[in-house]
Amino acid sequence: MDENAAGRRKEDHIDIVLSGDRVASRVDAGFDRWRFVHCALPELSLDAVDLSTSVLGRRLKAPLLISAMTGGPARSEAINAHLAEAAQALGIALGVGSQRIAVETGAAGGLGGDLRRRAPNVLLLANLGAAQLLAADGRDNARRAVEMIGADALVIHLNPLQEAIQEGGDRDWRGVLHAITGLCTNLHVPVVVKEVGFGLSAPVARRLVKCGVAALDVAGAGGTNWALVEGARGTGRTQALAAAFADWGIPTADAVVDLRAALPDVPIIASGGIRDGVDAAKAIRLGADLVGQAAATLKAAVTSTEAVVAHFEVLAEQLRIAAFVTGAGHLEALRSVPLVEVR
Repeated sequence: MDENAAGRRKEDHIDIVLSGDRVASRVDAGFDRWRFVHCALPELSLDAVDLSTSVLGRRLKAPLLISAMTGGPARSEAINAHLAEAAQALGIALGVGSQRIAVETGAAGGLGGDLRRRAPNVLLLANLGAAQLLAADGRDNARRAVEMIGADALVIHLNPLQEAIQEGGDRDWRGVLHAITGLCTNLHVPVVVKEVGFGLSAPVARRLVKCGVAALDVAGAGGTNWALVEGARGTGRTQALAAAFADWGIPTADAVVDLRAALPDVPIIASGGIRDGVDAAKAIRLGADLVGQAAATLKAAVTSTEAVVAHFEVLAEQLRIAAFVTGAGHLEALRSVPLVEVR
């Protein structure tokens, strides 16, 4: 791997996502189709609404995940420090961005033991691309990704469309499922699989769970479109290729519904186009155990720990209020309150 080129690509990703809506998916995440039935007489104390939950063996104060984001060496260390400190302060989960550069080159970028020291009590998820598992040392690199940050689980991200658009991307995905199966058998922590913004279908999810995957992040369409991100940093030809996929993918809400119906006992993470705590409440009602947000957090992440904390405090309070005005005093109650689909 060319460390400098990979670092520049990660810096480009941050700049492009921060620049505005030009890489937003044209697919609606699907949450506006759903409406809670308002409860005008909740018979609850708002302050007593309990958002706590347990996921993959860790207790969380709220069902929220700071989803994978990253950057090149110039910014990633500060970003990761801010996110880890915020996750610890808030008692929520943290998933780091791809550790490929750190694992293959040793350029940690804040993805070392210091991360766990900053967040000793959080659910911490390591991250590696599925295509990297095909290398001869793929399984060893996965193990290193977990060990270098003291992670509770490893996320394997599926990004075939992004790689197909990316100049020099990984084009050969033969054998990925077999590699994931071997990883699930041999890794000492649970394996989570996520998409990167185009969604997981029920048939793919069933195959993954059958091979030993412990949890799934639908990472559906409705947020950042990584085909467009790669198009924005590429040549005119790359931009033309990417443009055709602006409305590609499974909406996040649809993916959550489908996966919960197909796999009633598997932990599901909803990410992709989560705008606020009401969307988070809808995701939980539709079947998610955890709700992730990345791009909407990015501006805060490059600013300070305090900015990230403030951002998620608002999100959590919106979720708490949504539960309150549906008459739900805790997350299990929220999962069964009336929710109406509006067509």
